[in-house]
Amino acid sequence: MANPDTQRNQPRQPRRAKNRPTSSAVRRAVPARVPLRLLLRVASVAGGIQFGWALQLSLLTPYVQQLGIPHEWASIIWLCGPLSGLLVQPLVGLLSDRCTSRFGRRRPFILGGALAIIAAVMVIGHSADIGWRLGDTINHRPWAVGFFVFGFWILDVANNVTQGPCRALLGDLTGKDYRRTRVANAYYSLFMAIGNILGYAAGSYSGWYKVFPFTVTPACNISCANLKSAFFLDVAFIAITTYISVVAAHEVPLSSSRAQNVEEAAGESGTAGEAFMWELFGTFRYFSTPVWTILSVTALTWIGWFPFLLFDTDWMGREIYGGEPNEGPNYDIGVRMGALGLLLNSVVLGITSVLMERLSRTRGPGFVWGISNILMAFCFVAMLVVTYVVNYIGYIGKDLPPTGIVIAALIIFTILGFPLAITYSVPYALISTHIQSLGLGQGLSMGVLNLAIVIPQMVVSLGSGPWDQLFGGGNSPAFAVGAVAALASGFIAVFAIPRPGGQKPRSEV
Repeated sequence: MANPDTQRNQPRQPRRAKNRPTSSAVRRAVPARVPLRLLLRVASVAGGIQFGWALQLSLLTPYVQQLGIPHEWASIIWLCGPLSGLLVQPLVGLLSDRCTSRFGRRRPFILGGALAIIAAVMVIGHSADIGWRLGDTINHRPWAVGFFVFGFWILDVANNVTQGPCRALLGDLTGKDYRRTRVANAYYSLFMAIGNILGYAAGSYSGWYKVFPFTVTPACNISCANLKSAFFLDVAFIAITTYISVVAAHEVPLSSSRAQNVEEAAGESGTAGEAFMWELFGTFRYFSTPVWTILSVTALTWIGWFPFLLFDTDWMGREIYGGEPNEGPNYDIGVRMGALGLLLNSVVLGITSVLMERLSRTRGPGFVWGISNILMAFCFVAMLVVTYVVNYIGYIGKDLPPTGIVIAALIIFTILGFPLAITYSVPYALISTHIQSLGLGQGLSMGVLNLAIVIPQMVVSLGSGPWDQLFGGGNSPAFAVGAVAALASGFIAVFAIPRPGGQKPRSEV
């Protein structure tokens, strides 16, 4: 029996609550936050993808007109992107949620998509040469147009195959940590900005044919050779960034039993043979009001953006420089100046991406998204004003544009980098967080958000060309529709999107 005096002299031990875990057990129970450098490396693949997108957005609308497709039909070529995104990205998202490959759920799709992008840009860059070998002439290029459209479709499919799993992988890594999710999407937006800067810089430079002289052929003039050379650079860049991203992400393979649990957690009641579209749209019944609001704002936002992304450099070549494809140097000069404006746009996009997390924490993501969309609407209105001033001055067909007009156009392009950064980041972070709380897969959630992007793009692709022709053949009518849609989406975002989880600004730590 212990001595009572000895017991009194011993230090009293603190009482431990019954069944209360020790501090070490608590530390083990709380998952470690994913390192920021890992998120940075995984998101780097966005730079390679966006390099090709930048070339596509700045040069391919002018290039397809140089192949002989009229302006009113140029937007129809872009219909392939929304159509492929309508099915491909949700399907790939669902498949990646269930993928049991030993290399992980997302990485096989990222790698496969990158390889398809490389193949597609090679077909696009060499479409004129392929058509020439099959019997095309300078004034009649049906084969070149056919191979261009084929490569264009493959490129859009490949982009959708790659982007969705990459976004989903970032969602997997950050889990329910909303602040980390915002940071991950900001990193993704940052690398998109870097890819844009490099891609638009490549598109604005007119001397690539001197660096790669073998690209100039009887079927491929200097403008075509510059495009082909820029795609060679794209291949190298996407190979490097894909390697960095795939090697950095050490995914744990999903076992067959865990894949079944993923399906059950998503509330799926069908078998593996259940039709994909039924399964996709069946998830809609789980959506809360905030999710529907986010999807609605996303749809209106892209009705605003897509006319600009389709016709930005064409607007600079036609409305500002007064040129026409294959008719003198003015159009090509305007296209290259438009690419320069998009480069400045991407610099602002990159800076905004770095500040994204702080902006969202201070004012709330819905408010920031709404204000940026209202700013976007004002920029589109400013483009209409500049077009009116150009027509009022009346230099078209007589001289190059005054310096003030060019500077005004470049300033508008530059300012639009801020709302574009918000569009590339905030909707994905918001939908990722809300879908996570519903228990649905990250891959499928990115696919669902993509529906809110591609369906408006289909509407714009089908309607903008004929709509512009109806009002005189310029790009202004499509920009007017974009301004109205952007303004509406801005007010909805400001007043209807709640803070995720009801956080107060200072509590998001």
